[in-house]
Amino acid sequence: MSGMDRAPGAGKRRPARERVLTAAARRFYSDGITATGIDTITAEAGVAKMSLYNNFSSKAELVRAYLDARHEEWLSRYRSRLQRAESPRDGVLAVFDTYIDSAGGDGFRGCGLLNAAAEMPVGNEGRALVRRHKEEVERLMAGHLAALLPGRPDAVRTTAEHLAFLLEGAMTRAGLENDDARLRRARAMAAELLNRL
Repeated sequence: MSGMDRAPGAGKRRPARERVLTAAARRFYSDGITATGIDTITAEAGVAKMSLYNNFSSKAELVRAYLDARHEEWLSRYRSRLQRAESPRDGVLAVFDTYIDSAGGDGFRGCGLLNAAAEMPVGNEGRALVRRHKEEVERLMAGHLAALLPGRPDAVRTTAEHLAFLLEGAMTRAGLENDDARLRRARAMAAELLNRL
């Protein structure tokens, strides 16, 4: 079987690596990493098992690529949101909006990174990748808060942590409820908090 496939609506062919990663992302998110076998991924991607192993040495490497891709996708959506931000306050709220953008709809199960981390044992490299993502999200909020609260590093750190907890709790509930209402409420709470600063 060819390592290439036609991209929908385009005359170009998609590499097997991209097709495998797309299929894995869809299945890992909807069914879980443990429940998704290599045969399921290759069938959905329309590639031979050898094509998968030519691109990823193991399922663990495929999982790492999936986690990296989700992180980069989130950052890209955040940067797009940030372009519309007119103030540091808007920058903090852009983080919430980025989460809202991915929430709700059929099949929404919450944060794909946290879902993945929940399946991994302590010490697993994938859990460390997820932790770094969550730390980066908190750092992004802290960067905006530093502009709002110059010379108050303790308040910046505490507020960023508070907002990160609010965001993660709302994302968890949104995933359980298959609805973005909790995230929208968390954004409103964050806006109220920022107005009081």
